[in-house]
Amino acid sequence: MPNKNEEAKSENEKKRVKLANKKAKLENKKLKQKETSSKNKKAEIENKKAENKEAKPEELNAKTSKYIKYVSIAILVLILITIIGVLNINRNKNINKDDGVTKIVTSFYPMYIIAENLVDGASNVELTNMADVNVGCLHNYTLKTEDIKKVENADIFISNGLGMESFINKLIETNNDMDVIDSSANVKNTISDDDEVNPHIWTNIDNYIEQVKTVAEKLKEYDHTNAKVYEDNKKEYISKLVKLKNKFNVELKKLQGKRAICLNEAFEYMGKDLGLQLTTLKTDHEESTLSAETLKNVIDVAKTQETKIILVDKNDNKSNAQTIANEIDAQILELNSGLAGSLDKDAYINAMEENIEKLKSVEN
Repeated sequence: MPNKNEEAKSENEKKRVKLANKKAKLENKKLKQKETSSKNKKAEIENKKAENKEAKPEELNAKTSKYIKYVSIAILVLILITIIGVLNINRNKNINKDDGVTKIVTSFYPMYIIAENLVDGASNVELTNMADVNVGCLHNYTLKTEDIKKVENADIFISNGLGMESFINKLIETNNDMDVIDSSANVKNTISDDDEVNPHIWTNIDNYIEQVKTVAEKLKEYDHTNAKVYEDNKKEYISKLVKLKNKFNVELKKLQGKRAICLNEAFEYMGKDLGLQLTTLKTDHEESTLSAETLKNVIDVAKTQETKIILVDKNDNKSNAQTIANEIDAQILELNSGLAGSLDKDAYINAMEENIEKLKSVEN
């Protein structure tokens, strides 16, 4: 039988084993807790990463929306600034900032008569003709110092167009703020010779009416304050011109088909409107440019065609016309081209009335 010492030893061994097992369990428990904690932390990191990935598109969209918003606001501001600027330009465009007067300058006499009819009764409008009213045609015209001075403060410049004002670019350089009205802009009935357009369109009444319309519409656009005045004056003036045209057609009907020699380019349009068969000699309003050979050829052709009418401007030198008339027994008609005259509003109408009476005198 075991003694007491052995029993005591055996008991201690049991306690020692039991304590070691208990310690081992505690270690295993701690290790498991550590592993669980580590897994949890790892899971949390992964979740955060996933959340961040999901959040980035939303943040990006938010930033993009914010950027677009700022850009849109900036664009709207720029548009508003531009609109305000344009409105200010249009509001002040036709008014000289020094005295509040709209300064209108016409290139030469025919344009002055058109403008005079349209601006009658308009408030704060000053009308000036650039060239002297009796200068005639502007072919080869040389600008003078006083012409430049008239134009440099102009708000609106009215031109005939079609190359009549060959100096127009120089005027624009002098005053690039002024509005330039080309009265020929809507005229379709033009006559060309050697690719050069005859600019004397106003001697055809229908063309002249188109010029009046164009100038009136542009004046309304550039000077809103007097728009109604321009419109009313346009209607009144055109009404007179339509009556003139009707008289022209009825009383000069007998001239259709007759042959005529035209010694002034200004009457080429009128002759065509009358239905005349024209032989036009280009003289640039200087009959002295016709050579003896040219005159002989014209006379020979006129004799063959039995031409009995010669058209000249009443202010032209008539020596060549008389030479031709003597050879072919023709009638010289001294017509009014409307290139010069009085400053009366009805000057154009009076000139055409004068022409009707002279043309009616043509012998059958």
